[in-house]
Amino acid sequence: MARRWILLPTVALGGLWWWAVLRLVLAPEHTGVVEGAVAAGGWGLSLLPVHVASASSVARRRSGSGA
Repeated sequence: MARRWILLPTVALGGLWWWAVLRLVLAPEHTGVVEGAVAAGGWGLSLLPVHVASASSVARRRSGSGA
């Protein structure tokens, strides 16, 4: 159940981002500041280091006691 509460907003925000990008690409004369901000914001978020793990989880994995 908790996973659904994370998955639904993620899919909705991803759809919003794709809508803004496709609108910028397919009809640039009809786009505005909102579409540009959504597309740039989503691209900027993709640059964040999302693969970072805490030091404690790395230490457990190296010692073999983690999953």
